[in-house]
Amino acid sequence: MPGTTVSRLAWLGKAAVLAMLLFAATHTEYDRFAGKAMAGRAVAYPLALLIIPAVWWFWRRSRPYPALADLLVTLPFVVDVGGNCLDLYDRIDRFDDACHFGNWAMLLGALAVSLPPSLPEAAQLGLVAGLGSTTALLWELMEYETFIKGGTELDTAYTDTLGDMTLGTIGATLAGLLVLWLRRRSATDAGRRPGTR
Repeated sequence: MPGTTVSRLAWLGKAAVLAMLLFAATHTEYDRFAGKAMAGRAVAYPLALLIIPAVWWFWRRSRPYPALADLLVTLPFVVDVGGNCLDLYDRIDRFDDACHFGNWAMLLGALAVSLPPSLPEAAQLGLVAGLGSTTALLWELMEYETFIKGGTELDTAYTDTLGDMTLGTIGATLAGLLVLWLRRRSATDAGRRPGTR
């Protein structure tokens, strides 16, 4: 696997997530981990972090390793588990909102940089925004089943869920727009170089 700086950062992030999950698993008495489904995270997160390396290894090894996409997929898990370990979700009022926006921007940014530039821009943006909205919905369904149903947050759950889904969708859409803008700019710059038409 290529040893680029971006790839190294992605693997360092994966190692950090595993270390923090191990810390959480050995410190279950900490209030910051109470009711946060850390056992589920300990199973699901490592599997999710292996998706891009596994797909590349088994089906795409003839192509360069998608280091940027891998890093963009890894960072939200670093933020989420780190936020729990540092108790940021409880200590910082809008930390959860920032995570829904920023993490979805990074996750769907990974998709955006992976889509072929030959795909029409409207299709690229539609895929990124649509999958961003869908995954935000699926996450909220999981949160409802895990944290909210029958719990103390039921009274505010509707407003919080709508806000989280909106932030996730906006983050994903902005990531898609940013990647399209950067691709346009790169193509324009390439056309201005001496010796190009």
